[in-house]
Amino acid sequence: MSISHQEAIAQLTAPGAAFETHKISVGGVEVTAFKNAPNNLREVFDMSRSRGDTIFLVYEDERWSFSQTMSHVDAIAAMLVHKYGVKKGDRVAIAMRNYPEWVMSFAAILSIGAISVSFNAWWTEDENDFALEDCGAKVLLCDDERAERSTASLKRLGIHGVVCRSQKPLPEGFDRWEDSIMLGEVMPAVDIAPDDDATILYTSGTTGRPKGAVSTHRSIIQALMAFSCRTTITNVRYPKDPKDPNDPPSLVPAFILVVPLFHVTGCIPVMMSCFVGGLKLVIMYKWEPERALQLIEREQITNFVGVPTQSWDLLECPNFSKYDVSSLNSVGGGGAPAPPELVKRVANNFKKGQPGIGYGMTETNAYGPQNTGPDYISHPTSTGRGVPILEIETRDADGRRLGPDEIGEIWFKGPHLIRGYWNRPEATAETIVNGWLRSGDLGKIDEDGFVYVLDRAKDMVLRAGENIYSAEVEASIYELPQIHECAVFGLPHERLGEEVACVIMLKPGMSLTADDVRTHVAKNLAGFKVPSRIAFVSEPLPRNASGKILKRELRDTFPSQ
Repeated sequence: MSISHQEAIAQLTAPGAAFETHKISVGGVEVTAFKNAPNNLREVFDMSRSRGDTIFLVYEDERWSFSQTMSHVDAIAAMLVHKYGVKKGDRVAIAMRNYPEWVMSFAAILSIGAISVSFNAWWTEDENDFALEDCGAKVLLCDDERAERSTASLKRLGIHGVVCRSQKPLPEGFDRWEDSIMLGEVMPAVDIAPDDDATILYTSGTTGRPKGAVSTHRSIIQALMAFSCRTTITNVRYPKDPKDPNDPPSLVPAFILVVPLFHVTGCIPVMMSCFVGGLKLVIMYKWEPERALQLIEREQITNFVGVPTQSWDLLECPNFSKYDVSSLNSVGGGGAPAPPELVKRVANNFKKGQPGIGYGMTETNAYGPQNTGPDYISHPTSTGRGVPILEIETRDADGRRLGPDEIGEIWFKGPHLIRGYWNRPEATAETIVNGWLRSGDLGKIDEDGFVYVLDRAKDMVLRAGENIYSAEVEASIYELPQIHECAVFGLPHERLGEEVACVIMLKPGMSLTADDVRTHVAKNLAGFKVPSRIAFVSEPLPRNASGKILKRELRDTFPSQ
């Protein structure tokens, strides 16, 4: 008979246990934290040095051992310090697709006390330019495509650029990767404190420009330990019977990377968890369901972490039944709500692959309530429960705590939260109140602690795990002279979770087509932000008494075709 959730927590967090907790002060706020945490991420990366020839990274036909990976990490770190003069606290931007060099760059930057700034690989030249200036990057580590989008910015801002995997003549201001690093170099020495800044991940902002969410070494480590603790809770509650003849021996855990490393999900719970656990990480060149199935079979993948869209894609692949996916123990992720039907299909179509979902944000280093296994099947609309370092409440508009099953805004507290937004004190004060982070999401918490996310209070579209801020898309559309007014919002989409929709009222006598709008937006913004559904109306858009456009009404009345 399995033990309860609370009994498992009490067992794992007791004095002397691996996940023992204690009270600490972070930024003057008392929080519960894991006691046995490393001091900084350099210590975490250094654990990999004992793993030698064990395979860490698999990319296409490349196989990188932990030893090879850390040799390159040392060389990149030495390059940044000795060639480009990077010092503790300097920002180094990473702008490339999911390559092994992304992983190595991240480890190198953090190991020398610099701050890694993750760039969305889909950003346009203008979006790259904004982020480079906003974070004050000293060096840009990138690939060919991102180098072309950043050439003018590097010249304007005086930034050094280094390009990996390039077969082309390099733009002015860029050095070639293989000419800049020297294997055999020693990792430069540096003292790093737990509360030193480690990462900046950009997230959508209230003005339409992204905000740089800043995490410390402590916050990332606490989030990583929380993920590990949550997995251990499940294993303790539902242990496998070693004598069960129908249950083959467990495989060595292996993850497949199907989400971008510039996303907090790809970076922390996937990539960093593999660093911590000494696990194999299989990197896809780009998302293709059948290719993912091939890799799951070939590499005996045990953990699939993506957005619900990707789980749908696997199940809908015409050749799904041709592949052996019996190695999968977990099929889940986060980034968007998962329809209950998807939970059932995952549970029924994977031999051992239990469905799972997590509710995290960039601002929480992806850690939040998690739901998996029997709990998820019995509570398919819940995002699950947390571990003791996470305090979670729902509050009303006045900030008062609500009771069980009362709907309000979800607030988080814990040592895993960001310390704030880069050079945005007003935005920080608005989001983090007395150590509590306002999620901007509406939800409820039942008597057993299961969290249910019901709607987003913020005006955000969540398309296949990508946050799209409506104001940014609207601002682009309003550049067209024919526009009288417009409103951008999300519409439910079975595969993507949401798709970007727009309702437009033109100025009298003006004409414009949906393709005209899409072409214009695509010139300014990344492709995933371009509206896929556009409707034109002849009457003013509905508004409330304060003049705010009623997007819920537009969403409910949007044409079906």
